[in-house]
Amino acid sequence: MRLLVIEDETGIARFLKEGLEEEYFAVDVAYDGNSGLDFAMTNEYDLIMVDWMIPGISGIEVCRKIRQSGSSVPILFLTARDTLEDVVFGLDSGANDYIKKPFEFEELLARIRVQLRKTTQEDEAQTVGSLSINAVTHQVFCGSKELTLTPKEFALLEYLVRNKDRPCTRSRIIEHVWDMHFYSDTSVIDVYINFLRKKLEQAGCGNLIQTIRGVGYIVREPGPTA
Repeated sequence: MRLLVIEDETGIARFLKEGLEEEYFAVDVAYDGNSGLDFAMTNEYDLIMVDWMIPGISGIEVCRKIRQSGSSVPILFLTARDTLEDVVFGLDSGANDYIKKPFEFEELLARIRVQLRKTTQEDEAQTVGSLSINAVTHQVFCGSKELTLTPKEFALLEYLVRNKDRPCTRSRIIEHVWDMHFYSDTSVIDVYINFLRKKLEQAGCGNLIQTIRGVGYIVREPGPTA
């Protein structure tokens, strides 16, 4: 899943990016309101975290403009402002939740998962054939056998399964799994697809990931066996 962090304090931004990437998320970072809004308007995100007090337009204005565009992406405010009036003002501007600095990373993760469950029903495992994958617990099963995947392998498989029966282009995979903008060499995807195929084959869930030549990859339900 792809997240956007809009935070001008580089130390906090780096901490969030590194921590969230360890939790299988792809993370983009913007350091001011204008570039953050540009990111939000030109890319698809599963959740946006924005600091209230940032250079350029404020986090409040970023939130308002996102909502004015018709987007319902979950927005989480990160801020040191914590009066009741501030909380109400932030939520009325379109934010879904509000967490005060300094915060515990585990609490932030819990709040992120709550918002993602509301929008994607992550609490229910996604399945294709005998494969099941849970984006909350980060568990993958082929039948009763649990697969051991690296964070990037899991993120790639989760993205493909979440888009089951829909072609996933190389550019979309790079953006949502590796968060690389305008990255020309997508051969890294092929490497990880091969890793996944081998592990799925060994577990008895082979042939789920199919290649669409010139486009990318797709996960489909396995057809009936003869």
